[in-house]
Amino acid sequence: MKKRCIPGFLLLIALVFVVWLTPVQAVELPGLDATLHGFVDTRYGQRLQKDLYQRDDSLAEARIQLGLNRMGDLTTLQLRADVYYDDLVNQDDVELEEGRGWLDLREANLLVSPHELVDLKAGRQILTWGTGDLLFINDLFPKDWQSFFVGRDEEYLKAPSDALLLSFFPENVNIDFVWTPRFDSDRYIRGERLSYWNPMLGRTAGRDAVINPTIPEDWVDDGEYALRLSKNLAGYELALYGYFGFWKSPLGFDPLSARPIFPELSVYGASGRGNLGPGLFNIEAGYYDSRQDRDGDDPNIPNSEGRFLAGYEQEVVRNITLAAQYYLEVLQEYDQYRLALPPSQTARDEYRQLLTLRLTWMLHNQNMTVSFFGYYSPTDEDSYLRPSIQYKLNDDWMLTVGGNLFAGKKEDTFFGQFEDNTNIYAGIRYSF
Repeated sequence: MKKRCIPGFLLLIALVFVVWLTPVQAVELPGLDATLHGFVDTRYGQRLQKDLYQRDDSLAEARIQLGLNRMGDLTTLQLRADVYYDDLVNQDDVELEEGRGWLDLREANLLVSPHELVDLKAGRQILTWGTGDLLFINDLFPKDWQSFFVGRDEEYLKAPSDALLLSFFPENVNIDFVWTPRFDSDRYIRGERLSYWNPMLGRTAGRDAVINPTIPEDWVDDGEYALRLSKNLAGYELALYGYFGFWKSPLGFDPLSARPIFPELSVYGASGRGNLGPGLFNIEAGYYDSRQDRDGDDPNIPNSEGRFLAGYEQEVVRNITLAAQYYLEVLQEYDQYRLALPPSQTARDEYRQLLTLRLTWMLHNQNMTVSFFGYYSPTDEDSYLRPSIQYKLNDDWMLTVGGNLFAGKKEDTFFGQFEDNTNIYAGIRYSF
């Protein structure tokens, strides 16, 4: 276990006050036709209950992000990277794909527009599809669940992809094709920062059982492909999706190597979004084809699933917006799944339902944002609440406080397994 290094953390906290005394501004680079911008962000979080497998600190870090944009007539270059100190984990080695180390390269890509109907973006980029609010069906691009659950800014939920994005804009339909030459997994819960339910041990585990999966890492052979066809029809945004790759988290198990694996996965889906009455509605569906276990009788490979969500958002009074969603997972070949499941493991429900509620309240000339996002599963009987308050001191400085509150009747449900990770956090950011 990594020893505490509070002096180093305090040194980087002091950096914030140095910036306060000697503020910097975004820099124009006229010789390069580029702009340099970024922020300094320091955050600390504390668990609200004892976790046998983790430190009491849930977050203790400071980071500097620098971004450079250069726009030409036919090309746009975008670079964005974080250099940061993290007191909770070992940062000796930089692993860009896994988001570990002292450097996180968020974007490094070149956008080329050779024709008014064609765009080509190549390199490290943040990609997002679909209509869900913090729920993802047809968005199979990597997510950073560790950042999401400990109190980093919400932008860090989206992890980068090393990909080629080709977009066509003919008259009748927009076409987006993404090729990721080598598989980019989620930044999943590993145990080194957050505890999780380990079905092999039959208990909650953490730093005593850090997940070490076998990752598909061959170039081209272990690539991913994603396709979206979208169209605006009578004011409604409609889309079809396809994905060919792997489950984004290590949900499978190889009994020969005794290591978790990323099984093969294809996803086919559709979505729609538009105005309904005084608000905005969205629907989305997808079929998760688990290609290595279509019969559902292999207990080491996840079954195929059907997924569906529907949502509605409306400003109920001035500066107060409410949004709600209903989400459903349907496990396929359920009888075969139950027959193949080892007696030591608890069976999943055939249907998993999830409800979400978002409240956003803007105050003090919209300088303060009070936000609440809640997940509740009536089938799993667990919940996850994300309250937060952000206050802009001025155009440059912002304060944030919030929490990640988990609860559940059982230790092996999705949110219930994280109950000991319940935490509160606070942060300060200077943007330039």
